[in-house]
Amino acid sequence: MNPTDGKSLPEKIVPSAWGRMILAIRAYRPVAWLVFLIATLVLFLAWMPSQMRLIIWHGLIARGILSSMLLVFSLLTVSLVWSAGQRLDVWAFRFFNLRGSRPVWLDRTMLGFTQLGSGIASIAIGLVLFLAGYRLGAYELLLGTLSLWIVVELIKALVRRSRPFARITEARIVGYRAVGLSFPSGHTSQAFFMATLMASHFHASAWIVFLLYTIALFVGITRMYVGAHYPRDVLAGAILGSAWGLLGALVDGYVLNGIS
Repeated sequence: MNPTDGKSLPEKIVPSAWGRMILAIRAYRPVAWLVFLIATLVLFLAWMPSQMRLIIWHGLIARGILSSMLLVFSLLTVSLVWSAGQRLDVWAFRFFNLRGSRPVWLDRTMLGFTQLGSGIASIAIGLVLFLAGYRLGAYELLLGTLSLWIVVELIKALVRRSRPFARITEARIVGYRAVGLSFPSGHTSQAFFMATLMASHFHASAWIVFLLYTIALFVGITRMYVGAHYPRDVLAGAILGSAWGLLGALVDGYVLNGIS
């Protein structure tokens, strides 16, 4: 007797061409995002006036050894920060994410403030600088943002640390569920990069510098509050973003002392 007599076999669903493409995008999302960022960086460099490209290139060449040492140091520091203390990391994450009263107004405030470290905020600030006549600062900010995104995505692909809510079942997610990987924090990297670059470019006073870094630090705290990152993700992002901002400051110094 055929064992399938009287029984209907489950129908095998063959995804359409569109469905297969969606599945492939989901499977290779990190690679696709990295390719997109690199393509965007290339297009931005092509669009940038040739004089601006030369200014930035000469600035990096003039400080090539120091720039390379600074970048390597930041990456080594990130790797050292990553190496230990998972239990302490989880404890500190729970402190920022779960402890105390969490009223709706505070959730909304933190969710709004965390967007200051997004790429959209950087583009908006760059556009304001460009329209205000600070074109070099705008180019440096946008170029630094694109290149920093690529570095962050490369480190995430190498470390492959999952988000806190993937392992901590009681973790609160405020707003949307963050996609991608966790280490380092891209929003924190971006916030500290902008703080460092802007402080150097505009020769900010001590109080303005303090304000810029306070805002960047608060962005890092919000990343833990909304449930998107561990403390070490935030610390690594702060180190990497500050180092990237110092690279931009080197270009600024070359321009002010050699060309402008």
